Amino acid sequence: MVQLRASAPARQTSRTRRSRDGTGRRIYDLLRAQMADGTLAAGARLPSTRALAAELGVSRTTVTAAYEQLAAEGFIATSAGRAATVALPARPARPMAPRAGSRRANAPALSAFAHRLLGAELPALPAERVRIDFRYGALASRDFPALAWRREYQAQLLQQRDALGYIEPEGDATLRQSLQGYLRRARGMACDAGQIVIVHGSQQAIDLCARLLLDAGDAFVFEEPGYLMARACFEATGASLLATPVDAHGIDTARLPEGDRVRLAYVTPSHQFPLGGVLPVGRRQQLLQWAQRHGAWVIEDDYDGEFRYGQRPIDALQSMDADGRVIYIGTFSKALSPQLRLGYLVLPAELVPVFQRVKRMTDRHAPVWDQRVLAALIASGAYERHVRRMRREHERRRAALLDAAARHLPADCRIDGAAAGLHVVLWLPSLRPRDEAALATAARGRGVGVYPVSPLYAAPHGADRPAGLVLGYASLTLEQIEQGIHALALSLKALSRAARPARPVSTSGRP
Repeated sequence: MVQLRASAPARQTSRTRRSRDGTGRRIYDLLRAQMADGTLAAGARLPSTRALAAELGVSRTTVTAAYEQLAAEGFIATSAGRAATVALPARPARPMAPRAGSRRANAPALSAFAHRLLGAELPALPAERVRIDFRYGALASRDFPALAWRREYQAQLLQQRDALGYIEPEGDATLRQSLQGYLRRARGMACDAGQIVIVHGSQQAIDLCARLLLDAGDAFVFEEPGYLMARACFEATGASLLATPVDAHGIDTARLPEGDRVRLAYVTPSHQFPLGGVLPVGRRQQLLQWAQRHGAWVIEDDYDGEFRYGQRPIDALQSMDADGRVIYIGTFSKALSPQLRLGYLVLPAELVPVFQRVKRMTDRHAPVWDQRVLAALIASGAYERHVRRMRREHERRRAALLDAAARHLPADCRIDGAAAGLHVVLWLPSLRPRDEAALATAARGRGVGVYPVSPLYAAPHGADRPAGLVLGYASLTLEQIEQGIHALALSLKALSRAARPARPVSTSGRP
């Protein structure tokens, strides 16, 4: 017999209705359990709803709802005028899935892409929080234009619309039109709104480029060092990496590879990631000529081109492209928030149809209300005013970092990439690349997060360069920057005392 402790029936208030729902769930769970352990075998008759309700001291409606749920799932059979019977025994819950890394003999096959992805080196996700975190890509939540965003978002929600349906995969037309004007003003680009495709941040843009432009056996040019998540996307296609060195002016175009397997080059010409070089006009022309000669695409990742200090931002490489070889990637992650997940592609006209189709297949389109809010902020000028304000604020943070480094760090340390962007690279001639992890661990012990530069190299432990750290400063206050650099200096001093003396590595040239 079914046994369940329940309170006496009471007047149906909202509180007792919630209690009834909970009681019904307990009746359902108990019947399922008794079917699973054999107490109620297949074909067994169940008490009538009236009898079980009287026995348990609950309403008949509560028991009826539990029976109806069991019948809908096929566990019991019911018919008018007949007692309900057990149709199928309920199987016990499945055991927990095997731990990550374990293999079963009959494990389902994965695609070659999946195996390459599992073997890819990806940056570690954020670990436990530290008091002062120099993580690149993080922004201060206080900098987000919350009032302007809320006002426009509320206006979008209150607009009367005939229906809420899917929109075109390339994105909301008002945002693409607003972006067309913004890119002309801010990045010197002349493009049509029809060339713009809105995506879920620059990472999706890179992934779409990799899937649509590379096959296994192809090759791609990549900056050395460069953005690790982009490299992983391209390598996951089965294409071969052609790491091309970077110097003080960005990618060395004199060393671009020749070969008919090269399908694309990924570059960050306005602010090379992570070292900060700006690709000069001569090299830009050489890169475009190389792409035309090989029939290759150039993917221009303009991840933080809006933030340049002391002079106007550098025009985009795409603005020089007369042959339709450049695919431009832009993002709002650095100006607004990485959690917003909105970015965009500016495509050569011949690529627009296929990118629209793949966007429709992968996720239909980016969030519509967010797109329309952003379109309104750009059209009103609020977005550009916000960017100018953030440029001034980030310049103050950058100055605080440079000043603290000059006062606390050894005189032979060097900082690169400080003219633009939201991070710098700190070179430490007294240490080698293999020491970076130990220094990061020591700093974390003092409540400070710093990040080695070595993972950004395809050949991470070269003997011809010193240790380096990537230091982002956009999420920190001036006081945190001061305290963090001081703590890093103490960690460096302690590590240097513990290590054996090593001959300093020259930093006269770019690693």
